[in-house]
Amino acid sequence: MTGVAGSRHDKPLTDQQRLSWLRLARCENVGPVTFDNLIARFGSADAALDALPELSRRGGAGRSVRLCSIEDAERELARARQLGCRLIASCEPDYPPALRWTDAAPPVLAMRGDPAVLQKPSVSIVGSRNASVTGRKITHGLAAGVGSAGYSVTSGLARGIDAAAHSAALTTGTIAVMAGGLDRPYPPQNIDLLGDICDGGQGAAVSEMPFGWEPRARDFPRRNRIVAGLGLGLVVVEAARKSGSLISARLAGELGRLVFAVPGSPMDPRAKGTNDLIKDGAILTTGADDILQALAPLTGGPQGELNFAEPEDAEDPEADTVVSVSQDDRTRIADALGPTPVDIDDIIRHTDLPPSEVYLVLLELDLAGRLERHPGGMVSKPPVT
Repeated sequence: MTGVAGSRHDKPLTDQQRLSWLRLARCENVGPVTFDNLIARFGSADAALDALPELSRRGGAGRSVRLCSIEDAERELARARQLGCRLIASCEPDYPPALRWTDAAPPVLAMRGDPAVLQKPSVSIVGSRNASVTGRKITHGLAAGVGSAGYSVTSGLARGIDAAAHSAALTTGTIAVMAGGLDRPYPPQNIDLLGDICDGGQGAAVSEMPFGWEPRARDFPRRNRIVAGLGLGLVVVEAARKSGSLISARLAGELGRLVFAVPGSPMDPRAKGTNDLIKDGAILTTGADDILQALAPLTGGPQGELNFAEPEDAEDPEADTVVSVSQDDRTRIADALGPTPVDIDDIIRHTDLPPSEVYLVLLELDLAGRLERHPGGMVSKPPVT
């Protein structure tokens, strides 16, 4: 779970700390979980940056891990200022509280627009890009209904259902999650909508990707996990059986979010995914009241304070920077990994080694590109390419 060990969330980073956080987040092989493990183990981004080359070497990297330079990070910060954007770290008070404690939450979010909308409880709405007229109308009613009740609406700025959800919530608050950099909006047809969201005073766009990043196919599932994490619940309006919306629904379920689905005609391929979700336990949804009633116990109403239990540290509480691991034990831990994801606790039991040693070796393997991380804290060997 994301969260800096011992950190508080009522004090912004200094300019120097923000630069170091950005550098660490942009380093090779440093994903969100690895970032948190490094901060938990070394206490600061600067100390983690100093340790990266040796950690990756011990993990078996064939070359030194590429570090993000001070100059590159400074250029990104300057680009953000030029575009009227901000970079918010997960330890800062302006970071979305619902997202902060999710698995693999971005350590740094680029944000354009009104930061206040990130603090409101949110409902995520997703669905087909090739939306029907009825699907758009239903989406408009759902988004307007939850928006008028005090929730923001989160979606992915795609065509169809996403665009309809954003448009209906322009005056009440909406968050667009982008798969590329904030200066690389996709699709082009929604550039004007993005401007309405960010410049109208009631919305914001966010991205974990650097400025200038052109979105690729594999970036959209990453975006979907942020869409799922920002909302207390996720609503699927129309979705075929093989669609990104169902990925979002699965991710929302893994995060413990409520999943809602709007039923549709069994003759419409766009309803097959939503109907399957209902069969699998999603909340059947025909209007905004269905969503509001289900979410009310979580917040006491949309104006209620959101309280998220702070998780345990990303690493073992006894993690220590001076842990010493023999080469034989490193080999035992690496050999315990296979192509099938396993829980880290199972590796600890299998090797009968102290948790601090196992976590350290997994961190080294991760930085060397020899570890794949999965939802729920599972790990495996990376696929052979």
